[in-house]
Amino acid sequence: GALLLVNGGFYTEEYVATGLIISEGEVSGVSYQGFGGMFAVTDAGPAVRSLREAPYDPAEPLRDALQSFPLLLAPGGRVAFPREDGAQARRTVVAQDVDDRLLFLVASRGHFTLHQLSRYLAASDLGLDVALNLDGGPSSGFLLASATADEPLLHVPAFTLLPAVITVHEAAGSPR
Repeated sequence: GALLLVNGGFYTEEYVATGLIISEGEVSGVSYQGFGGMFAVTDAGPAVRSLREAPYDPAEPLRDALQSFPLLLAPGGRVAFPREDGAQARRTVVAQDVDDRLLFLVASRGHFTLHQLSRYLAASDLGLDVALNLDGGPSSGFLLASATADEPLLHVPAFTLLPAVITVHEAAGSPR
């Protein structure tokens, strides 16, 4: 019943998330300290944030959250991955623009390094304020539902099992 399904953050060979995950208020894992970012949902809505600038506080009223790394754009749309690592791969990104809209992006062909993607997002006309890399490579997966149940609008299959995903559902009472 989700409108969108996308891969989550990094995990170990045992399929255990390397960062914090909160699902319907249930907390698991350990928060990253001083690096990475978090996609979080509160009663006020969803947001993407830098954990360096806004560390996780266990007292926060988060309904859902997922941590990943690296941060590709720091708040203000600044390049946050300044060094070239040379590793091109499929990439998945959750971002927030200057109007607080969320964007989920997938680069399914594996042409970007993290540095190239960081620079590309900063220079784009998307008006992004902050962007977070999700687990990429064979984990990149993206399913965008269509208005009919027949076939998805966009499907980029992940090439591996995913222990954590982000799902986006229609808000109660909102038009599809």
